[in-house]
Amino acid sequence: MIDTRRLRTLRAVADHGTVTAAAAALHLTPSAVSQQLVALEHEVGHRLFTRDGRGVRLTAVGRIMLGHANEVLAQLERARADVAAYTAGEAGEVTVACFATAISAVLSPAIAALRASAPGIQVRVLDAEGDQGLAMLLDSEADLAVAVEYRGAPDAADRRLSRLPLYAEPFDLVLPRGHPLADSATLVSLAGERWIGPYPGNPVHDVITFACQQAGFTPNVAHCSDDFRAVVALVGAGAGVALVPRLALRDMAPAGVVVRRTPGPAERRVFAAVRRGADSHPVVRPVLAALREVASSIGGTPPDPS
Repeated sequence: MIDTRRLRTLRAVADHGTVTAAAAALHLTPSAVSQQLVALEHEVGHRLFTRDGRGVRLTAVGRIMLGHANEVLAQLERARADVAAYTAGEAGEVTVACFATAISAVLSPAIAALRASAPGIQVRVLDAEGDQGLAMLLDSEADLAVAVEYRGAPDAADRRLSRLPLYAEPFDLVLPRGHPLADSATLVSLAGERWIGPYPGNPVHDVITFACQQAGFTPNVAHCSDDFRAVVALVGAGAGVALVPRLALRDMAPAGVVVRRTPGPAERRVFAAVRRGADSHPVVRPVLAALREVASSIGGTPPDPS
């Protein structure tokens, strides 16, 4: 009989690419993870991983087992949800990994709504960049993640996750007041400017780079910050120009800048995700519903593929 704990270990190593990183995510020692893998290989009767530089990669049998592991673990999540529903789980804690702008725009209003509609549900918030929340979700550090589409993100067909589209957020151009193009700037007209934006690896960096490339140039990023208030402050100081998500600007009163709406591909698509099978959990389900309700008032809500 295959131990489901070893299936979790298999998935963690496949997700993280190294035994050491998987051990950290699972709060185990690398030795314990290696022992779990050896035991699983003994149960299966085949090698599941092979070395690949400093990391490991799945063998053909390993890929087969990973597919079954995803199904088994999803079924366990559904079993927990069914048990919780049976016991009328109307109270409990839901840990949500969410990036800062979405905490302000959708998660905080959703928490306020839940205090009236489901007072027994407590939401614990973990501030996580848009590309970090899904890893925290898959590592069971969070029950729900609010994340953004980014290069390399698990897609809608990923068998580990269930996703709920929330909203699509456009970006606006931010220029120093007094800039020669302050009244007429377009993305392409700013090709020769110094740009201010997030660090590479932040999903917003990818959105901005792609938008500029679609306009025919690669931005010269002179200053980096993952804090949009800092980005706007630098623009106000004349250090460069920026593309900033519209909702990040909503609660600011930026001085010394001009904000211009610009059509084009600069947009980030935001969604909520849970581990597959957990979307029917009676404590998780109201949180998802509250997020969807708040997001629908923002505008630009993506259609639900279901």
